[in-house]
Amino acid sequence: MFGLGNNGATRHLYFIRLKLFCSTTTTANAEPNLLSEFLVNSLGFSTEKAISASSKVTCLKPRNNHKPELVVNYFKQIGLDNAQIKMLVSPAPRLLFADVDKTLKPKIKVFQELGFSGPHLVRVLSRSGAFLRTGLNTGIKPSIEYLRKLLGTDGYVAKAITRTPGLLSYPLQRVMSPNILFLQNLGCSTLDIRKLILRNPRIFVQKTEWLEDIVQRVEKDFCISRDSRMFFYGVEMLSSLSKSNLEMKLEIFRSFGWSESDIITMVQRLPLCLTTSEVKLRNILKFYMEELGYESSYIASHPTLLMFSFEKRVLPRNKILELLKEKQLIKKVPCFYTVIKCSESEFLENYVLPLRDEMPERKLSIFYFTRSHSSCASLHLHKQKISFNMC
Repeated sequence: MFGLGNNGATRHLYFIRLKLFCSTTTTANAEPNLLSEFLVNSLGFSTEKAISASSKVTCLKPRNNHKPELVVNYFKQIGLDNAQIKMLVSPAPRLLFADVDKTLKPKIKVFQELGFSGPHLVRVLSRSGAFLRTGLNTGIKPSIEYLRKLLGTDGYVAKAITRTPGLLSYPLQRVMSPNILFLQNLGCSTLDIRKLILRNPRIFVQKTEWLEDIVQRVEKDFCISRDSRMFFYGVEMLSSLSKSNLEMKLEIFRSFGWSESDIITMVQRLPLCLTTSEVKLRNILKFYMEELGYESSYIASHPTLLMFSFEKRVLPRNKILELLKEKQLIKKVPCFYTVIKCSESEFLENYVLPLRDEMPERKLSIFYFTRSHSSCASLHLHKQKISFNMC
């Protein structure tokens, strides 16, 4: 099943040897490579990584129901592939010796009771290995009850866990309470704190001193006051960026001639614009400032321009607008900000449909939809009774 030998007898002998792994100190010292062999042969570890992982396992006495192959089989039954299982066991290979029925299944059931199933369960579980090493009654269940009290519903609890899959590996009441109290003492409302937990739970499992520093930087460096509706977005932005990464992004704006005042204006209006990747920032600033001729002050006052997909929205819509102007099919040319912020249906109705008499339907469909990577296979605009069918 796992490709551990050329025949059943060899495979059976291998598992007998693995079962006896570390049954005594002498055995452990004599055959330290058994777990490494299992990791290589059944999970595709490299030899180097297998040795490193197996070195983390101290002397164990596996029972008949504690075999690594049973754990691997169970993980595969619930949908995990080898790569995801490797992700789970690499930091703690002792997990391979867990009791499936008494330890693993009850913990997985907790996720299932919160509504996780199928690919969603697999995705969250594969990124929350520490959860499986946390006590069920001493850690996991109390943490879930604490989250229920904070957030109100199991749906919100599941949303928080989806955002931070390892959340249940923390003693949540102990680590979150000081941070919540700190924000409450600043005058932050319970509703705003709850919203921040749902958007970025990771913030609340950090040390309070770390959060205090983030808050000070939001207020001092970017002049965002605590009563601003952007305050929590500023906290979220700074919490997601290292100081060096933040400085690299700010340098990109400066390289395009932005003043510190422009940068602060932009961040005050939309702090999360700094979470945009460096590559995208360079490309989109070059397009807006060098090709469209926008001033930094204009972009700073309209920072949502930086948040739209460059390849899937900005460029395709600009192409359509250029075509409308070229064929003189639009009486009053709108500013690009108006064009870029409108919904897909509004854009189709107001800017794509005027081209229907100038370009064959299929050609127009290909011209726009292949550039925007639209997920709509058939878009129906009922007012005009026209549909674009992507054949």
